[in-house]
Amino acid sequence: MDMQLESALSSTWLPNNEVPLVLHVFPSFAVGGAQVRFAALANRFGARWRHAVVALDGDAACAARIGPEVPLTLLPPPDDSDCGVVRRLWRIRRMLRRMQPDVLVTGNWGSMEWAVANRTLGIRHIHMEDGFGPDEASTQLRRRVLARRWSLRGSTVVLPSGSLMRMAREQWRLPPAGLRYIPNGVDLRRFRPDGPVAPILVGGDGPLIGTVAALRPEKALDRLLRACALLMREGTAFRLAVVGDGPERGSLERLAAELDLSGRIVFTGAIPDPAAAYRAFDVFALSSGTEQMPFSVLEAMASGLPVAATDVGDIRGMLAVENEPHVAALDDGALAAGLRGLLVDRTHRQVVGAANRQKAVAVFDQEAMFQAYADLLEGG
Repeated sequence: MDMQLESALSSTWLPNNEVPLVLHVFPSFAVGGAQVRFAALANRFGARWRHAVVALDGDAACAARIGPEVPLTLLPPPDDSDCGVVRRLWRIRRMLRRMQPDVLVTGNWGSMEWAVANRTLGIRHIHMEDGFGPDEASTQLRRRVLARRWSLRGSTVVLPSGSLMRMAREQWRLPPAGLRYIPNGVDLRRFRPDGPVAPILVGGDGPLIGTVAALRPEKALDRLLRACALLMREGTAFRLAVVGDGPERGSLERLAAELDLSGRIVFTGAIPDPAAAYRAFDVFALSSGTEQMPFSVLEAMASGLPVAATDVGDIRGMLAVENEPHVAALDDGALAAGLRGLLVDRTHRQVVGAANRQKAVAVFDQEAMFQAYADLLEGG
């Protein structure tokens, strides 16, 4: 075990049998849906558990969202710069034996080696699948299917969407008794139609289309920009705000200039209070090529917004019935059509947005999600 990790463990894990220890392994602890969900859960229950987080890529930005009352330690991953898979698994196994957490929580494909390393240790294991990157957006890779089928048998697997539940049963062939469907929830007190509004300044005229996303390839924001270019050429009035940051920002800014959108688009970067950003929008747009149950759509619904979105994951079923005509195929023109009906009719926007808020209140209150995860962590 490398010295940095040994030092962190020695200084942190004093004997404490009263408060259970939960070890969370994230491919990245950057700000994202799964990470924000964990932060909200940890804040909700405070000192009920001790949490240790391993961010495999070294990015622990989401730790800033966790309150001081939460017992939290960030641990460096075992050093794997000089070894292959077998030695890496041995180092993970050694770390797990050293820590002896009450529960091991892994997430998505990027942390699967920790599930493999734990197979012979028997630490209670919860694996959470929230979706896939662009490499598995359209089809499952067979070697990953087989790896999930073997390494997750005997674990509890948590899935937030119906499409993932079907995949776990039919493709991964995991035992149904080990599968848990826990839909994502939203903070209805924070994300609501009334409240402070972010000062998002965009040139041009017309309703403000907004999107909130990590600027990564799977979010397909180039599709949104091309859809908006189609609307611009036909004379539909709009403005566009892209809230968030990420590796695709430079290429998206260049594409916006090529499409002559520069006068009516703003890239805001991250906004400290995203709830205030939603309240600045007239329409929310999601253009992803792969999603399951995105928090951004729930937040838009809770904020009383109509949504134009690609038809991926559970999005069609999440939205109110009134919003269904604005769920589009994975096509620039289809997304433009989904946006057009919302942009040209203010009354329709208001009716759809109100219906989305009503459904969020009725179905997606985050407290139900919190209690389901709490029961799971405590062995339920």
